[in-house]
Amino acid sequence: MKGIYTISLLIVSNIFMTFAWYGHLKLQEMKISTSWPLYAVILFSWGIALAEYACQIPANRMGFSGNGGPFSLMQLKVIQEVITLVVFTVFTTVFFRGEELHWNHLAAFVCLVMAVWFVFMK
Repeated sequence: MKGIYTISLLIVSNIFMTFAWYGHLKLQEMKISTSWPLYAVILFSWGIALAEYACQIPANRMGFSGNGGPFSLMQLKVIQEVITLVVFTVFTTVFFRGEELHWNHLAAFVCLVMAVWFVFMK
């Protein structure tokens, strides 16, 4: 169960992270934050990032084999990167309709999935 909890928390964490890193661009596009000074955008993003850390840190602690979890540090990092790209891809295609997926993006994702497979090889 620790593996499922770890991956679930990493997914939630990455949803918050993606909104913290890129959500302000959508707010700007929607003319909501165009008049905000840069420091306000940074503070807004930090507020969202706090929720990201509140999920990321427990996920890493719970999932790390040194704490009794099922994953090595390398495995945790590769899992997190793949989750990040999947969440980012969904976010981009849903919220930024002008962005398109091309064959080379899909080929890169296949390579990342292969990276997960390689990192779990004994």
